Amino acid sequence: MVTRLDRAYDVQVNQLRLTIQNFAMRYWNSMGSWRDDDIARLLATVAPRVQAGQQRISDITDAYMARVAAEQGFTVTGRTFEATTHNLRGISDETLYARPFATMHDSLSKGQSVTAAVSAGKTRLQSIVTTNLQLAKTHSARRAMQSGGVSMTERVLTGRENCTMCVIASTQRYWARDLQPIHPGCDCGQRPHKGDPDVQIIHPDRLEMIHSTIESQFGSSDRGARLIDGKNSISDYLDLIAVREHGELGAVLTWRDQHFTSASEIDAI
Repeated sequence: MVTRLDRAYDVQVNQLRLTIQNFAMRYWNSMGSWRDDDIARLLATVAPRVQAGQQRISDITDAYMARVAAEQGFTVTGRTFEATTHNLRGISDETLYARPFATMHDSLSKGQSVTAAVSAGKTRLQSIVTTNLQLAKTHSARRAMQSGGVSMTERVLTGRENCTMCVIASTQRYWARDLQPIHPGCDCGQRPHKGDPDVQIIHPDRLEMIHSTIESQFGSSDRGARLIDGKNSISDYLDLIAVREHGELGAVLTWRDQHFTSASEIDAI
């Protein structure tokens, strides 16, 4: 059950996310020139603002986790996670913020118009910004919960960007030592979970609701998940999702037949 504290935290983080994302998008549109020489302008103007947002979200997340953990008898200690791009991704801002320009160049090389290429670069920048802000949440949450001795967590749905993967993933518990899996555009939260560690499905009613929704849309529910998985015979809708280890982002939530292994796939996120 989502509490008032959960909602207050989510509203605060979402407002920050929208403010920073909109700033980055407006600046990209206003640049007027998107050549290699312009990378330094984006880096000098947008990167510091995003970095400040990452740290603010890390601080807010730490305080939120401390309160939620305390309600369950845990005490969060230590310094807040330092949410730099290097700590989040293992790369520099210089490398990261050159990627929207690389996307533009790639689009132009494929014969797309300048307008379409600029739009593709903007989409790439938006993905970079939102992913970094989400990573600030997950890294800060992990640090806080580990410091407090929390062993299990659960995914908290916000109701805004929750895709089918997120809803399915939210039915199970996770280990606090692991980063909560994300995906492009993900804005899920997380909180400590106190329960039986041998029980993986912590929201069976929500999983049952997924089956009921499929039944209402298709006329029947398929416990083998063949309706939405190309007729693969597997046990349940929960089996459709997987957590892959992305070389840069860490744990990424995917459909089971997706993989992130090549350099081009890593660079695309």
